[in-house]
Amino acid sequence: MNTFTQVHVAISLVAIFTGLIVLAGLIRSQRMNGWTAWFLITTVLTSVTGFFFPFKGVTPAIIVGIISLIVLAIAIAARYGSHLHGAARWVYIVSAVVALYFNCFVLVVQSFLHIPALHVLAPKGNEPPFAIAQGIVLLLFLVLGTLAVRRFRPATA
Repeated sequence: MNTFTQVHVAISLVAIFTGLIVLAGLIRSQRMNGWTAWFLITTVLTSVTGFFFPFKGVTPAIIVGIISLIVLAIAIAARYGSHLHGAARWVYIVSAVVALYFNCFVLVVQSFLHIPALHVLAPKGNEPPFAIAQGIVLLLFLVLGTLAVRRFRPATA
């Protein structure tokens, strides 16, 4: 793995880690301003650095990166532009959770590609173990995102 790939992976893992902390905070109705900033910055960097890999045409990874940046722009506007007032509260939560889900979705894809024990279970990426893993991740994010929308009621800054 070259240095650029290592940096991209490190940024992605930090984005996932900070995102999970932010998601836990949302469920506990905590703003977590510092963690949120780091989550959004590293998640934007994850998508942006993904575009610097050798271009081999429009791939699912490119599409996920573009959608992720759009979702992140919405999250940032709702969080910092609208300050979570009114509908911006749930718009921020949904967009932040979707951005985190995309990071985790890609983590599962990359895990099945690069971890030998997982790759054996789904060498083409369309076998049942891969689909089950992605289904579990999606279900978890749907449940946690719903909890976050219901519970996060930020105190005014």
